[in-house]
Amino acid sequence: MIRSFTLLLCTLLLCACSSPKLADYQATTPVLKLEQFFTGPLRGWGMVQDRNGKVLRRFVVDIDASWQGARGQLDERFVFDDGERQRRVWTLARQPDGSYLGRAGDVVGDARGAGAGAAFNLAYTLRIKIDGREWDVAIDDWMFQIDDKQLLNRSVMSKLGIEVGTITLMLQKGAVQ
Repeated sequence: MIRSFTLLLCTLLLCACSSPKLADYQATTPVLKLEQFFTGPLRGWGMVQDRNGKVLRRFVVDIDASWQGARGQLDERFVFDDGERQRRVWTLARQPDGSYLGRAGDVVGDARGAGAGAAFNLAYTLRIKIDGREWDVAIDDWMFQIDDKQLLNRSVMSKLGIEVGTITLMLQKGAVQ
């Protein structure tokens, strides 16, 4: 009896720790093609939450996105509800296998991404400043195209494998800046 309970508990814990897989979204539409969605101006509205769900900050982001062949640039300008402004410029490169590599000034190493159906997953390490100190946090970034003009993005931030917060963002293509 105890052995069965232990096995059940371990199975539940493993299932609770599993994360979505790109293959889960292979048949979903519309198919998210970065070079098509991330072209021209975009506007986004988002929030940063702690691991308990408390909203810490809200923000608006304007993105100017462009592509030349397999190389893209996303120039992101954030304005937070406390008045802070941030800028991040992503350089993305589509690889021969269809995956993507990305770089930005506050990203440690390469970001690695791939898509399937309406979903795209990007994993990277982001260097952030909190109370004057720099921290490297892992970002598991999931994007889901809703229609030809809307995309939802949810990023889970973790440190040493422990979730420390989330970022939720709604992007609108061609929004007035």
